[in-house]
Amino acid sequence: MTQLTVIERSPDPEEAQARTRAHRSIADKIRDMGRNRIGALLLLLATLAAIIWANVATGSYETFWDTHLTVGVGDLQLDFTLHAVVNDALMAIFFFTVGLEVRREFAIGELTSWSRAVVPVAAAIAGLAIPALLFFLVAQDSGQAHAWGVVISTDTAFLVGALALIGPRVPGRLRVFLLALAVVDDIGALSIIALVYTENFNPMPLIVAAIGLAGVYFTRYLRGGRGLVYATLAIIVWLAFLASGVHPTLAGVAIALLVPVYRPDRRDVEHALDLARTFRQSPNTEYARAAANSLRESISINERLQSAYAPYVAYVILPLFALANAGVVLNPEILGAAIVSPLTWGIVVGLVVGKFVGVFGAAAVMKIFRLGEFGPGLTLDRIAGGAALCGIGFTISLFIVDIAIDDPDAQNEARVGVLAASVLAFLIATVVFRISDALRPDLDTGQSLARPVNSKRDHVYGSDDAPFTIVEYGDFQCGFCLKASGSIQEVKEELGDRLRYVWRHAPLTAFHPNALADAEAAEAASLQGKFWEFERGLFADQENQRPSDIVRLARNLGLDVERFERDLTSPEVTGRVRDDMLDAEAMNITSVPTLFINGRRHTGPYDAQSLIRALEASERPATGTMPTVPAGPDAAPAR
Repeated sequence: MTQLTVIERSPDPEEAQARTRAHRSIADKIRDMGRNRIGALLLLLATLAAIIWANVATGSYETFWDTHLTVGVGDLQLDFTLHAVVNDALMAIFFFTVGLEVRREFAIGELTSWSRAVVPVAAAIAGLAIPALLFFLVAQDSGQAHAWGVVISTDTAFLVGALALIGPRVPGRLRVFLLALAVVDDIGALSIIALVYTENFNPMPLIVAAIGLAGVYFTRYLRGGRGLVYATLAIIVWLAFLASGVHPTLAGVAIALLVPVYRPDRRDVEHALDLARTFRQSPNTEYARAAANSLRESISINERLQSAYAPYVAYVILPLFALANAGVVLNPEILGAAIVSPLTWGIVVGLVVGKFVGVFGAAAVMKIFRLGEFGPGLTLDRIAGGAALCGIGFTISLFIVDIAIDDPDAQNEARVGVLAASVLAFLIATVVFRISDALRPDLDTGQSLARPVNSKRDHVYGSDDAPFTIVEYGDFQCGFCLKASGSIQEVKEELGDRLRYVWRHAPLTAFHPNALADAEAAEAASLQGKFWEFERGLFADQENQRPSDIVRLARNLGLDVERFERDLTSPEVTGRVRDDMLDAEAMNITSVPTLFINGRRHTGPYDAQSLIRALEASERPATGTMPTVPAGPDAAPAR
């Protein structure tokens, strides 16, 4: 790859303060997932507490969780142990949030585009099949070969938390890959629980469940009071699943898959803002209620529920589950039996070896044969570390231990295997990530352009034969990017066909509220061949970039507005912007504009004369070092 140079001017003190305040990491939303470290740590502490409790207070652990709790009215009584309350009721909420995430990913997330999803999907499928096969080969003489489901699933909470603790520098794209993989992994695990580990099946209550689920689907059309209706129907569906013999936690998944999800409609958002302004001008209860309802309804109920339940799942439900299920007695007899148990070793081999071979092997094959999309930063050494982390099966592994194995001694051996495999997977991943970072110390410094210019993908202004290239990562709402645009225009006027200019998106969403919408709108305009015209329109009026302003700009440019509005929320548009943001994160871009000149990041002023001097000081890329393809329909003539 040719090496380029980026230019960051030395700002005055006031400007420096503004940049420091406004320019955070490009992948704010992805990095915020580091909050899951707290949930993972709570899960770990609950596991340790359960083990200590089970070994120090002999007998009290089982006695406490076997305590019966009766709920009912008159002759209608439900009797549960505390252990069943956690595993059957609270875990239904956990699986409900899993279902919400699955629904979202297939509707508007990473799994909407097959070319984008094929790598994590293939890795997840191999990561389900190979562990099960290895478990069966190792544990077939244990009498518990039917418990192969224990090794199929990865614990997403531990996965994300561990990645935040021990992962590589700038792990954004690896995290996206692993989360997409985890969604498919969860689908496989839930399907296997439903199909393989359901006993005493009674189909009649499922008729009631089907009616309840139909009610859940049509509840979206109610004008008000949907929350109470959803809650009532959810309880009915859960009870019907319980009566049918299908594990009741799957009711949570079934309900979640019917909850509507959509991207916020810009008209709804703007209407909510208008109501908020009305309330500000004339504060009263009616306007306050209308503004609050409008703001809430502009976000899909799927995302509202995910946001509402996520803290309870991470900080309460999963730690309680670990406390109720991880309490294995670790005396010499049990450890001795586990060491020689084919069941224990089947779990360890299945999770640690099987997950690694399945996930890494599938990804490596696809990379070798150039199948699917691998962006900058998603390298095989990093995938190897992520594949090792997938061996942490904890939550669903312990869950299936409880429903697939009846013998208490075998359950103890299985739990030892799950705990040992999780620790080993964590340690192996730590070593892999540390070696990866040590062997590639300069990879993430961001001094070289991570993704070569491609005229079919990029927004290119000028000829591919130009000896000089400027790549800008920018934000349409950033005043400094507006100044850079003017400087680059002067450079273009002076150098003419000798300059090729490339724009890539790096919206600072935390501080420029319209920046992401602007980037997606520019991409939607690009689909109609008007990217550069739209770019100029956005820069020309940075103060007015509300949804109605964006649509008006599209209309003024002669775009098909109906198509433009559809494209605004299309996976192609949102994925394109997201990819640029991940590229920016991979290069540690924390401010905009960030400019690359002939492949190298330049620090210094970005006035026209400084840019020209930097361009002339750079070497012309050697032939073939910066792969390009013939200009696509988005390429524009020189300005």
